[in-house]
Order: sequence, then structure tokens, then C-alpha cells
Amino acid sequence: MFNVTKKSIQWGEETLTLESGKVARQADGSVIATYGETSVMANVTYARAPKPGQDFFPLTVHYQEKYYAAGKIPGGFFKREARPSEKETLTSRLIDRPCRPLFVEGFKNEVLVMATVLSHDLVNDPDIVAMIAVSAALTISGVPFMGPIGAARVGFSGGNYVLNPSIDDMQNLRGNPDQRLDLVIAGTKDAVMMVESEAYELTEDEMLGAVKFGHAAMQPVIDMIIDFAEDCAKEPFDFQAPDYSDLYARVKAAGETEMRAAFALRDKQERTNAISAAVATTKAALSDEDKADLNLGSAIKKLESSILRGDIINGGARIDGRDNKTVRPIVSETGILPRTHGSALFTRGETQGLVVTTLGTGEDEQIIDALHGNSRSNFLLHYNFPPYSVGEVGRVGSPGRREIGHGKLAWRALQAVLPAPTDFPYTIRLVSEITESNGSSSMASVCGGSLSMMDAGVPLKAPVAGVAMGLILEDDGRWAVLTDILGDEDHLGDMDFKVAGTANGITTMQMDIKVAGITPEIMAQALAQAKDGRLHILGEMNKALSAPQGFSEYAPKIETLQIPTDKIREVIGSGGKVIREIVEVSGAKVDINDEGIIKIASSDAAAIKKAYDMIWSIVAEPEEGQIYTGKVVKLVDFGAFVNFFGKRDGLVHVSQIANKRLNHPNEILKEGQEVKVKLLGFDDRGKVRLGMKMVDQETGLEITETKEEAAEA
Repeated sequence: MFNVTKKSIQWGEETLTLESGKVARQADGSVIATYGETSVMANVTYARAPKPGQDFFPLTVHYQEKYYAAGKIPGGFFKREARPSEKETLTSRLIDRPCRPLFVEGFKNEVLVMATVLSHDLVNDPDIVAMIAVSAALTISGVPFMGPIGAARVGFSGGNYVLNPSIDDMQNLRGNPDQRLDLVIAGTKDAVMMVESEAYELTEDEMLGAVKFGHAAMQPVIDMIIDFAEDCAKEPFDFQAPDYSDLYARVKAAGETEMRAAFALRDKQERTNAISAAVATTKAALSDEDKADLNLGSAIKKLESSILRGDIINGGARIDGRDNKTVRPIVSETGILPRTHGSALFTRGETQGLVVTTLGTGEDEQIIDALHGNSRSNFLLHYNFPPYSVGEVGRVGSPGRREIGHGKLAWRALQAVLPAPTDFPYTIRLVSEITESNGSSSMASVCGGSLSMMDAGVPLKAPVAGVAMGLILEDDGRWAVLTDILGDEDHLGDMDFKVAGTANGITTMQMDIKVAGITPEIMAQALAQAKDGRLHILGEMNKALSAPQGFSEYAPKIETLQIPTDKIREVIGSGGKVIREIVEVSGAKVDINDEGIIKIASSDAAAIKKAYDMIWSIVAEPEEGQIYTGKVVKLVDFGAFVNFFGKRDGLVHVSQIANKRLNHPNEILKEGQEVKVKLLGFDDRGKVRLGMKMVDQETGLEITETKEEAAEA
């Protein structure tokens, strides 16, 4: 009934297995990849013909994490997996980015890729397993895919690269100084296709070494997929890339002159309008048959590309007049919004980001519900890309994959320089509003985010800047690396290579390419130019702000208090009664965790002190020999009970009230009277013994001290 194909290799610390033929047999390609006890099923289906009039390649990738994979039931009221989590969205992008360039040029049939996590051992991250499963499924499906690709995760600990470190090793790198890198890489046998990373000020050589290490480590996986496909691959789909060379010749003849003039305009909006006009003129000069040709869009894009790329590769200026290494003019401003906790406006050429910082308390931390368990994050970064930023009209809805991906890239770049939560007990939220865009708005978010946090008083270890690099790679082997690319250079070029970091090293690196991989030589050149660009941008940013500023008067102030864990119950009280009373009386926010760390927050210093004193009175222990101010709460024949330390009472025996014999304490004391008492000690039953007669009730000092000594004190 089943025609099962199964292959296994030892890869790193675990066994990697690929299996096909038993599950999802109606899909064009179906593979279950297992690494350790983490299993991901990848299913590929594709249409046998493109939709009429479609002039783009409709590849859709969905990565899904099923809670049953880790023996969990989804939280909340709706006990079913709902909209994609951030991790699922980011992993879908990880799979899409290296695979998309490897489909044969001109293939425009719809392709659907679904990767489903079936089992998770809580050790091996499913994202790498999913990328391998998808690569294998595409390779055996018959779709015109020039793979396979391999993938790997690389860590960097103790000066050594680590292949596929565990999930625990990769969690909270900011709090783990022994682990300095989380890098995901994908590539073919000959070249690197995609890089995504979170780093902690690694040098360019260390990052390049990680890429080389990961590319070498994935080679056994690529060989395994090829061997696997030889046993179970389907017949290749009969597809011939369309030959539109004659159409292109007519398009070039009709529109090259006007198109070249359009690309000579340096203002983006003027250039965009001129290009649109050139396209319209070109189409008007063509026959009805040419206008109806489905390859017309490709021919026009090829003309645009040849003009932009040809000028650059032949040593000419870029479309805005710069050479290959120059960064566009930069203007940085901080503190531009009066009521926010921190704000910055970062402008680089025609790309601009308004980044706003808000400081919150522990209550504002984000709770992340993931397969490997719940976690909390005190650093949030949200990136918004409205249509007006590129002068367009468009639909506005919930964040798309691009916005989530760019926001996460900026998050990775900045979180490496954040202070430890114990040193800065705030939740930090950054919002990047992209108000203009012409290339690398994610790196503008990094630069603006760094300035905005310093404006809010966040003690960053160092400022962070980012820059996007591009590539023009011709068929004859000539190439050029471009610093600080424009939108057109990204659209018509071959690489989008973003690098961010401090003056001391790289904090994130992301690479996407549109060709079949790049060489270490090209990457080394890109890293060298990126470093120069990054240092230049940091210098420009320092003109606006080079160190953290004071807190805004509207930002909450937080004081941290550590109490013994056995006192947590007393501070919270039955049903939260005590902590609610503290919040109501003081007016401050109070947050307490399982380790006994209490954060008291308010914009009013007096409220913080009131809450602090109330908590301290509950958890602190009185010290023997110390003098306290108390209040008489009850008189009895044998003495007086005095409330002297928070809610703690003690007994002043009648013999300890005065230096004379008293028949009853009411001869000197009355209930409600304020008195000074000394803690004499504790009796055998732990009861507090207090004394009054040895304390001067006016000065609060022991009787042995004179009033002159008290005045000097």
C-alpha cells in the first residue's frame, strides 16, 4: 500500500531522517524530516498552468506549529491554533527567502508550501528542520526548482562555532554572555542564499567565519536530499522558460531613450513618475499583439534593470549621483515629541523613521506562548510601513509579514546593547513609524531606535547603527557592492544585505539574494563596506545625541526591592488583599515575581516611597538594641503593648516603663500615645520585649547620652 523512501544521516549531535511515501500522498511532494525527536511535515503542491494575465510568481509558504507537537493545548478561550504567531511568520519568511530565487526564471505557476510541526522535543528548533523538509519536498515534487538547499543554525561560544545549538542555548542571549550568536543560514552546494542572525558585537571576520562554518556544515544535508530524490522524485514538470528576446528588442527600441532619461532624475518621486510615463510611452508604441503578451511586464523590467545595472557595473554614478561607497545625507533629531518618554526622527536621504520609546513596568511585559513553553519579554519593537511613506494609496490593516520581519530585524540589532533587567527594571517598547521610504527603512528603525532610547534615558551599552548593502552581479562575472541602497537598487539588484552594530562589532546581519548564491569574496567586500558605512552613520548620529539623557517627567520611576521568598505570601496577602491595599494607599504600581523581586513604579517619587515603606514594614525584621518610635495600642495590668514596627507589636513590661515603681501603666501612659522604645530582645516564645525607661522620650536617645550630645548628633 505504501511505497516508503527513508534516508538517515548523523548530523551534529542528532540523527536527521527524511521520509516520504506514507503520508499526504496526493501532494506533489511530501516529506517528513526528523531531527532528534522534532518532526516537521512539508507538503508542496503546484498548479500546472499560470493564471491568465498573471505576470508574477505566486509562491506561498506557510509554517505552522501545532501545540500537540509538544503535548500542549492552546491557551485562551479559543482552544485552537488561530492566526500565525510571530515565530510562525518569521519562519515562513526564512523558508521563502532562500527558495524563491531558485525557481526557474519565467515560472509563474502558483506554488503552495506548507510546513507543519508534528513533534517537538523541546531541544531542537523546528525552523531548521522545516527548511530541510521543504527543500526535500520541493526537490522530489517535479516543480522546476534548482535546489536543493541546506540549512543550519550556528552558535558562537568560547571562541568556537557550534552547529545547531539547543533551544535553551539560544534563549535569552542577552542574559547569556557565554553564547554570542544565533545565526541561521541557508544555501545551495556552491553558494549562500540567506542569512539571518542575532549577534553580540562580533567582528566582521567572526561573522564571515560563522557563515563559512554553517555553509560547510549543511553540505551533508544537501547530499542526503539529492540521494533521497534519486529514489523517489517525480518526473520533472515540462516547463520551458519563455523566450521573449524579440519582444524585449522591440521594447528596448521603443522606450530606452525615455527610460534612460527617467533614471537620470535624482528625486525619487520625479523619477517614479517619469518611469511610469516612459512605460506608458513604450506600450503605446507597441502592437496590440505585443501589448497582450504575458511577458511584456518582464521585458519592461529587464529594460529598467539593464539601464540601472549597466551604468553601475561600467563604473558610472548611481541613479542619485553617488558612488558605490557613499552614504546618503543624514539628519538626526531627538526629543521632538513633548509628552512621549523618548523620541527621534532619523532621516537618511529619502528614507525617514519616527521612532518613539515608551517605558513601562513589569505588568507591560509581553507573555510569549510557544511550543517550548511560556516566556516574557521586556523589550518590544513594532514597525509600521504605511502607504503614504512611498507616496501611494493602499489598504491599511494588521501588520503583514514584511512589517513583522523588519521589526524583528531591528529588534535583534538593538537588544544586544540593552542593560540587564536587574539594572534597568523597565519594559521598553519602541514603535517605528516609517514616514518616508526609499531603501532600508529597517535600518532607519535601528538608528532612530537607538537615538530614541537614549533620549528616554535608557542606559545603552553603545549606540547602534545599520546600513543596507546591495549587489550588481553580471553573467560575465563582473560585480559591484553598493552601500546604502535605494529602493530601485534593491528592486532591480541582486542582493539586500543589511548589517547593524556598534563601533565595536556587529549585532545583526541579514542577507537575501535573487541570484543563485554569492561567494565569500563578495560577502567579505560587503562586510567591509558595511563597516565603513556603519561607522560613518554612527558619527552623524552622535551629532544629535551620543549618550543617554535624563528621564522624562512623564516616564514612570521604578525602585526595586528584594525580599526573602518566604515573605512573598505576606506581601501579597490572602487573595491579594495586602498588595491591593499597598497600591490603593500609595498610588504606585507594585509588581512581584517568584524570586521575591518587587518593582515599585510611579511618576511620583512620594508614591514610590510610600509603597516602599509599607512593603518594608511587612518584610523587615526589627533589630535588637535599636530604638523605635511606636504607639501604645493597649494597656494591661502588667504593662503596655506598643505597635513599633509596621504591624508588629511588643510588650513594655510595667517595670520597664519608668525608673520608678508603677502600680499600673495608666499612671504614665494612655492608649494612642506616641512613645520611644528600645528593643530589648525576644523571650523564649519569640515574643518581643521592649523598654522605655532607658530612652529619652524627647530626643529618642538612650538616657546615658546627654542632651548636649543629642544636640551635636
